[in-house]
Amino acid sequence: MIARSLLIAPLALLAGCTHLASDNVDSPMDVHRNLLVLDTHLDTPINFGREGWDFAASHTLANDIAQVDLGRMAQGNLDGGFFVIYTAQGPLTPQGYEDALQFARERSDTIDREMARHPAMIGTATSAAEAQRLNDAGKLIALKSIENSYPLGEDLSLLKEFRQRGVSMAGPVHSANNQFADSATDTPRWNGLSPLGQKWVAEMNRLGMVIDASHASDAAFDQMLELSQAPIILSHSSPRWAFDHPRNLDDTRIRKLAEHNGAICMSTIYMSDMHLTDERAELFDRYEQIAELSAAEQADLIRRWRALDQTDPMWSIDFDRYMEAALHLIEVAGVDHVCFGADWDGGGGIKGMMDISALPMLTARLLEAGYTPEQIGQMTSGNVLRIMRAAEATANVTEAN
Repeated sequence: MIARSLLIAPLALLAGCTHLASDNVDSPMDVHRNLLVLDTHLDTPINFGREGWDFAASHTLANDIAQVDLGRMAQGNLDGGFFVIYTAQGPLTPQGYEDALQFARERSDTIDREMARHPAMIGTATSAAEAQRLNDAGKLIALKSIENSYPLGEDLSLLKEFRQRGVSMAGPVHSANNQFADSATDTPRWNGLSPLGQKWVAEMNRLGMVIDASHASDAAFDQMLELSQAPIILSHSSPRWAFDHPRNLDDTRIRKLAEHNGAICMSTIYMSDMHLTDERAELFDRYEQIAELSAAEQADLIRRWRALDQTDPMWSIDFDRYMEAALHLIEVAGVDHVCFGADWDGGGGIKGMMDISALPMLTARLLEAGYTPEQIGQMTSGNVLRIMRAAEATANVTEAN
């Protein structure tokens, strides 16, 4: 979402990596192409339904604000991921819950409608097995997740409704405390999970849904890790080693996550201060309503956003620093406990890796660092699918009992 288009960058970088290839070793681009690549947090549904916007096209950062579309998924070999039902935090009142639930249901339906428009290119999956079958059939994969369980109100039976709507991952909280948990970026109210939040964990396990601890406070993370019968995930979080911010996870907790067979998905956010100027905040407010803007209003938003990228980028890091942090994360957690969720279309993207067309660079750098294609495949999808299967198995055990 930041700066100019980098569609040529992956090819340029990979051209410089030809020393990795030989008669018996695939090139970095070949390795990347052969991987199953899933991103665990795609905020792209915010763009669905925009006037004049085509999800099936291949846009560029020069002419659009979106970082993900079907064209660039093919170009960057992003095979799929979790399309997010995000609901902003509102008041903890019956009316607030009702309004949020209506919004979340509509966002879920919006995702379904968009995927149904492109059946030859992408299919929906509600389980690890379905995701694998779609990949085997040569189709892209659309999974669903909930960012912020606030729309559930105090009625945990609604989790079953969203599971039936195809949601396979959910997080309890976003940027402010809610009825389930303390947020990483708010003053503690519950000192972790609320009593209802503890029941939320049990219901997530019963339904076979993956628990997402991104945005949760350290105390809430600790409690979810101990209470959950299945491994948990952080769908879009960075290591605190890279930048001391409460949205990031410290090395001690990363190791505990690995001990519990979970995984942390490397993000591109909060590895520097966020440069949220008054103008950027105004543009974010407009962006959240982009599907309601006319084509002319969208064009004005995109023009102003890109101009601000040139004068005051949102994040101060570049791809090299991102890779330093990613390699540190892999060293601490191990290859069996790392995944990737850059927060595309939700504020993610850094200089040198601004949209999904740049993903081959990540594979090239991991190969340069000495990781094998098999190990990289664990990180690009294997760990996510393993955690999904573990959550599904917990549901089956619960049903059997």
